[in-house]
Amino acid sequence: MSRTDKFFRDKVVLITGASSGIGEELAWQLSRAGAKLTLAARRTELLDALVQNIAASQRAKPLAVACDVTRDGDLERAVAESVRHWGRLDVAIANAGFGVVGPLKKLSLEDYRRQFETNVFGVLRTIYAALPEIEKAKGGIAIMGSISGWGAAPGTSPYAMSKFALRALANCVAPELQRCGVRVTLITPGFVASNIRRTDNRGKFHSGAKDPVPAWLVMSTEKAVRQMLRAVARGRREVIITGHGKIIVALERFAPWLNRAIGKRIAGSKSRT
Repeated sequence: MSRTDKFFRDKVVLITGASSGIGEELAWQLSRAGAKLTLAARRTELLDALVQNIAASQRAKPLAVACDVTRDGDLERAVAESVRHWGRLDVAIANAGFGVVGPLKKLSLEDYRRQFETNVFGVLRTIYAALPEIEKAKGGIAIMGSISGWGAAPGTSPYAMSKFALRALANCVAPELQRCGVRVTLITPGFVASNIRRTDNRGKFHSGAKDPVPAWLVMSTEKAVRQMLRAVARGRREVIITGHGKIIVALERFAPWLNRAIGKRIAGSKSRT
């Protein structure tokens, strides 16, 4: 048994946005590690199918909770049901999110509000709802950030702003919560196989949409999630997922002018199309 599996064995874990993509793979890998899962998402039909598939594979049957992270009260209910069902909560993974993209002139204030309501306030709702139980357990909180929280590309301002905000949040609250025995891990993936690039600006998934990112640049969900869980188990403050993600972060730290030059070229090419 790996160190990661040992850490999560018998731990009670809440995952938001668990019905597909990274959230779904988190559920599968944690179930194999022997974790007790509470899976929260809006799309209950996908969530119920995932629960049945995990149970059919001889794993402990997860608890499914219909939950919209943009609604006040939903996260508190999810945590309460988790504690009622499992007796405690050890780890919360704030995974729910989507991307609003487009040039500034084609976006509205409402687009930015909608992005922040899910990606930022949804994470905050998760933290506030879970923290009392996580603190009791001396457990952990994982925040799903993005490489866009380090290097913002033209045409992605709502999404990048939300992920910059999450990086600031993690950097601020990690030392605060460490005093309470709670470990905070910021997960910072680059391009990972998921549904986010086939979801429109209103959060609607389009199954037939083509992923605009070249396949050779995309890390498999299974490999990415394995690295994410290893980082949470080891209590790391931040983990950068994907090789290109590590390059972007290194450039932002040591040669930010290069990232700006690349952004200028991208903006110029888009203006001509």
